[in-house]
Amino acid sequence: MRSSSGTATNVVRFPGRRSGGSSQQDQKSLMDTVYTSGSICVAADDFETKALASRLQIFGFITIDEVQADGTVRRLRASEAARAAACPWRVSRPSLSYG
Repeated sequence: MRSSSGTATNVVRFPGRRSGGSSQQDQKSLMDTVYTSGSICVAADDFETKALASRLQIFGFITIDEVQADGTVRRLRASEAARAAACPWRVSRPSLSYG
């Protein structure tokens, strides 16, 4: 394939609309926010942020605590985070405690 200037190119533009946002960029932005502030609160109905956070938790980048109605928190495992959507979350940096 040759471009109009006569040089060879290996970039092919596929027709169609491009998506507006990048999932990887959104995940990086969320992780940067959590690491900068220490923790963030996520509303119960913010499903997009919860999906991003649950993916980051799988890799161990963040921890997720479910905030109960009485104000107590319960640490969510990665398998629970994918399904827990009824309560707000506190997303924070993982602790460095070993053992």
